[in-house]
Amino acid sequence: MLLLALDTATPAVTVALHDGTAVVAASSQVDARRHGELLLPAVDRILAEAGTGLDAVTGVVVGIGPGPYTGLRVGLMTADTFGLALGVPVHGVCTLDGLAYAADVPEGSPFVVATDARRKEVYWARYSDSRTRVTEPSVDRPADIADQVAGLPAVGAGALLYPDTFPSAHGPEHVSAAALASLAAERLAAGVELPEPRPLYLRRPDAQVPKNYKVVTPK
Repeated sequence: MLLLALDTATPAVTVALHDGTAVVAASSQVDARRHGELLLPAVDRILAEAGTGLDAVTGVVVGIGPGPYTGLRVGLMTADTFGLALGVPVHGVCTLDGLAYAADVPEGSPFVVATDARRKEVYWARYSDSRTRVTEPSVDRPADIADQVAGLPAVGAGALLYPDTFPSAHGPEHVSAAALASLAAERLAAGVELPEPRPLYLRRPDAQVPKNYKVVTPK
């Protein structure tokens, strides 16, 4: 097994290789505006670091969000392209699950993962432990979910942004492909079926076609 994992659902452009036992190479860069520019060079870099070629990859793992439309689709389209070109399966993993897997919280403790959804909102879900999500991913204003997350440790950039709602915030801030790959490898080894690589947008994109715009065509 050689899994190529990537995620662009958060400001981190993150890539990793996992051989079924451990992560053999990984790269993460935080730049919310350069997902498309940074992703493929990162893939080349970790392949070179691992001393292998793209043709050795047996499966692709991609974070399916939730995340902003523009960033999220970069990773998903890249993963789909690799899968088609290599003839290998593409597996989806919820980005929040990857953050939960690497959460710096007490073992077995329930907690919340919250990432920045912009518009003064967070993408979030509750977990009973680092491998078990107990609610579906949602997008809400932090004040609106304060009662639901009260008293729980929280992980992620969304938690760090809103300390009034998440007073006990922990790392990591952004997801890492290393955690995503490790979680996927663990679930695949256990025979767990992973989600299809389809995006969890949860809301419409920020970019909209202007209303009542004037069409200019030659006469």
